[in-house]
Amino acid sequence: MALKLSEKPRILLVGGGYVGLIVAQQLQKKVKAAGGIVTLVDPLPYMTYQPFLPEIVGGHIEARHALVSHRRHLKDTEVITGKVTSVDHEAKIAMVALDGGTSVEVPYQDIVMGAGANTRTFPIEGLAEHGIGLKTIEEAVSLRNKILERLESASTMTDEAAKRRALSFVVVGGGFAGIETIAEMEDIIRDAVKHNPRLSQSDVRLVLVEAMGRIMPEVGEDQAVGVVEHLRGRGVEVLLNTSLSSAVDGELVLISMKDKSEVDRFEADTLVWTAGVAANAVARSSSFPVDERGRITASATLQIISEEGDVIPGAWTAGDIAAVPDLTGAGPGGFCVPNAQHALRQAKLLAKNLFSVRYGNGEIKEYKHDSLGAVAGLGTYKGVGNPMGIKLKGVFAWAAHRGYHGYAMPTLERKLRVVGGWANEFVFGRDIAEVRNLDTPRKAFFEAAGGNKKKAATKS
Repeated sequence: MALKLSEKPRILLVGGGYVGLIVAQQLQKKVKAAGGIVTLVDPLPYMTYQPFLPEIVGGHIEARHALVSHRRHLKDTEVITGKVTSVDHEAKIAMVALDGGTSVEVPYQDIVMGAGANTRTFPIEGLAEHGIGLKTIEEAVSLRNKILERLESASTMTDEAAKRRALSFVVVGGGFAGIETIAEMEDIIRDAVKHNPRLSQSDVRLVLVEAMGRIMPEVGEDQAVGVVEHLRGRGVEVLLNTSLSSAVDGELVLISMKDKSEVDRFEADTLVWTAGVAANAVARSSSFPVDERGRITASATLQIISEEGDVIPGAWTAGDIAAVPDLTGAGPGGFCVPNAQHALRQAKLLAKNLFSVRYGNGEIKEYKHDSLGAVAGLGTYKGVGNPMGIKLKGVFAWAAHRGYHGYAMPTLERKLRVVGGWANEFVFGRDIAEVRNLDTPRKAFFEAAGGNKKKAATKS
């Protein structure tokens, strides 16, 4: 049976993250009233508010509260849970792969390429098998549980080498994501160790690896240096001008970026990779031009442009997948940096411009946004930032971080759930409960049903 699709003129949104969700929210009712339909396609049925992933690792909020359900909050949008595999803009058709292996052609009138970015990795031997990223809610939950499981398991180990491996935690990447992640890891580890008399904080090794000579390019150098000193004061080894060379079988080899000599070699069960992002691969599988970094080329009006710089009618883009000119001149290479601050604001302007071109008077505006600064949480009551050009650290930066992201979290329902989680933590403390066997949820039932005995009998 064929997938039932609306026959109305369609605005197709490729990607249900920041851009897709906000554009759908802004347009769904107006387009419906004008006789059209907004269709959103994403492999996941929800949007993930990625700035909250380190908070999930730190046990401050529930994982589901950092998600926004497409179906619950986009009631006038046609939602397709699937993956866009190709786009033929000349024919105005997108090919969508659905669960179960089938595919469907989705015709459209206008298209918005807003599929965001994926984790950028390098061909490091052992990384794919041993590492974990921090771009998805599943990764954040898995990392939190692994940290707590390694601590608990290490507390009963008698083999000192195995214990050192279990209690070694490494984060590669010194941008905002990496710094917030290792700070939250240190915070929850310290809290969990306090509750386990068989462990000591001195047993734990935390290492941050950064290939550049400094961390956090979003803040001033003096603040970045201050964060390094702060982390080192908490027992984190911060290794600058250093990169990961190998991770085979959990043995990490770190080398100097200056002379490629070996800096350190040790075993670790937990390796987190936060060293940058790359535009979603759907950009290259579309018929739209891309730049050398794989981003779709765009004008400041958020319309997709050809290699000659001409606007391609009916084609729009924004967010991490797009090379949008930064008219303030502050962006590296002249383009907006890939972050939530730009994606959210670009999405709102894109929705206005698209509606004006398709259903209005045709007047459009260019995207220009002076950065409000950046704030990072470094664990409970700790942070750093420069909002509105004001340098903050400690509890004031932490409060600014939570205030901004609590405000930026889409939908009132989700905001209240997040704030409720913070309130619960304030009253009852951090939740350090560990959930095991998430990867093998049938394990208990399998054993109860005699699965192991049947397996053994079959082998004999």
